[in-house]
Amino acid sequence: MFFISLWINIFCYVCFRSMLHSISVPNTCILCPRSRCFGQRNRGSTRFCLRASLPDNTGEFKVEYTPWLVVGLGNPGNKYHGTRHNVGFEMIDQISQSEGIALNTIQSKALVGIGAIGEVPILLAKPQAYMNFSGESVGPLAAYYQVPLRHILLIYDEMSLPNGVLRLQPKGGHGHHNGVKSVMGHLDGSREFPRLCIGIGNPPGAMDMKAYLLQKFSPAERNQINEALEQGVEAVRTLVLNGFNQKITRFNLGQKYKHHKV
Repeated sequence: MFFISLWINIFCYVCFRSMLHSISVPNTCILCPRSRCFGQRNRGSTRFCLRASLPDNTGEFKVEYTPWLVVGLGNPGNKYHGTRHNVGFEMIDQISQSEGIALNTIQSKALVGIGAIGEVPILLAKPQAYMNFSGESVGPLAAYYQVPLRHILLIYDEMSLPNGVLRLQPKGGHGHHNGVKSVMGHLDGSREFPRLCIGIGNPPGAMDMKAYLLQKFSPAERNQINEALEQGVEAVRTLVLNGFNQKITRFNLGQKYKHHKV
């Protein structure tokens, strides 16, 4: 009986090891070291952390990827759909469609989708509080999933850029954008997180800024924004998979002059 029991235990152990080595990314968990995460004093248990791992050459598992939190800013409701101030939402929708990440969960006052770009875990989020309270979603989501500041990508409208021009930066201020200001306030005042700015141009003449932001695009402007959204998806993919590299530098340079006719 002793030998039968021993062989059964060995067989179960071998089956268990084989099952572990058959696990594929990205449905497993990604370790985000506490020392590198935002606001660790407010974090919950590490069991909430997104993780993903790949087997190395020896067949053992090791940590590979840190998740990204990609947040688009805007105002909820049909009233604001398609307005200049909501291009952040539109970019999230474009990424969702392109990468097959369904926005089907409500968490921390935000519409959230969880998936991956390549093998890198990603959370897409559209805060459902109004623009000025966007940080009430971003701060708790970053803390809950233990996403480091360098992997929180904020996407929003920017009046200092011509319509349809994009700019991807590793950090920056709020530029008097109330949504960005709210996010910074809920990230301990830090400005050390990436942002993708989508140009919407300045109000013409003496037009009120608020009225301009809540206005829909003209047909010509809409075409420029649609093109920018497609280009933005590729920029986000590059950033998530490779970080800020020469491709991003060339992307920013190309965006700066893309509407200039030679």
